[in-house]
Amino acid sequence: MDASSPAVPKNLHGRNARFEQTVLLLQGGGALGSYQAGVYQALAEANLHPDWVAGISIGAVNSALIAGNPPEKRVERLREFWEAVSTSPTGLPYFSSLSIPDATAHSLLNQARALGILLFGAPHFFTPRFPSPMPWEVNRADAISYYDVSPLKATLERLVDFDRINADGTRLSVGAVNVRTGNFVYFDTTTHRIGPAHIIASGSLPPGFPATEIDGEYYWDGGLVSNTPLQWVLDSRPRRDTLAFQIDLWSAQGELPRNLLDADVRAKEIRFSSRTRAGIDMYKYAQKRRIAFAALLERLPEELRGLPEVALLAAEANKKICNIVHLIYRAKKYEGSAKDYEFSRRTMEEHWLAGYRDAVHTLNHPEIFEPPDRLEGVRTFDCSRELFSEERKDERA
Repeated sequence: MDASSPAVPKNLHGRNARFEQTVLLLQGGGALGSYQAGVYQALAEANLHPDWVAGISIGAVNSALIAGNPPEKRVERLREFWEAVSTSPTGLPYFSSLSIPDATAHSLLNQARALGILLFGAPHFFTPRFPSPMPWEVNRADAISYYDVSPLKATLERLVDFDRINADGTRLSVGAVNVRTGNFVYFDTTTHRIGPAHIIASGSLPPGFPATEIDGEYYWDGGLVSNTPLQWVLDSRPRRDTLAFQIDLWSAQGELPRNLLDADVRAKEIRFSSRTRAGIDMYKYAQKRRIAFAALLERLPEELRGLPEVALLAAEANKKICNIVHLIYRAKKYEGSAKDYEFSRRTMEEHWLAGYRDAVHTLNHPEIFEPPDRLEGVRTFDCSRELFSEERKDERA
């Protein structure tokens, strides 16, 4: 961290105690996931430990590393994982300390590293299948892929204490898609006993990775349906006053493409950003009406309270409030379309530092810990470098 960056504010636990739960929401995004690890480091240094962690794909892996370790070990375990998977797959050094003269050179270097990952895999994560199953029909659903993810299973078993995850500590939720039915499924410690397969299933993105078998059913990456676990948390019962940190790896906003490579990147960003802003706007709209009816219900005369229509609405009414603090990774132009599978050490460190700096910048704004007015219900903070620009724009309006 450079000298111009703000320091991490300490002992913020008393501030988030104004809410009934603190939730960490981690989007999918492959190699971009070290950004989330950097964000978590800043949260941990500020003594902000989530009660609930929910993730999709690489977000599920980071979630398991957090929920499956004691608070004092979490950053260390995240660091172990990201250093392991960003080791050169060929054994040749990445020469991360070399200076890069310009964006064009940086782009070429990143693409060369990404090609190495495509050819040789990422250590402790996935390895190529030899021979490739592409020319032949394969009868096993868990073998139809370009890569084998058994190294990830060994890595998770080494770095994650699954007994701890299932011992009613930090709640964990990971999303996946049932291959046969196409239905979106959440594996949650309140309803499932979570193991490595559930985490791997959440990141089983075809055709690179195979479907993962759990109890006779096969699952693919949850990002095929929704790359963000926000809706699962917001719809969960019982509803609670919530401070949510939503960490996205894909930006819904971007520039108009100028060439085919730009078009590929932009399409991927739109596909995997999962319309987080639209989901938040819909939740704000619905929650404001739940709060309004809860207040109205208290004033209804007794003779109306027994009506079935009132009972139906009363089941949805509540006065719970929520702050959603939104951090989004802003990819550099030179990262290109391979940014989600370019696992080199230099790039991993760049993502980690970006997440750390953005989180520190965010935590130095005490307004994120101020609960909204009960009538307002929900406040959102868009934590880009132009911090809270949307929030302030709304306030001026």
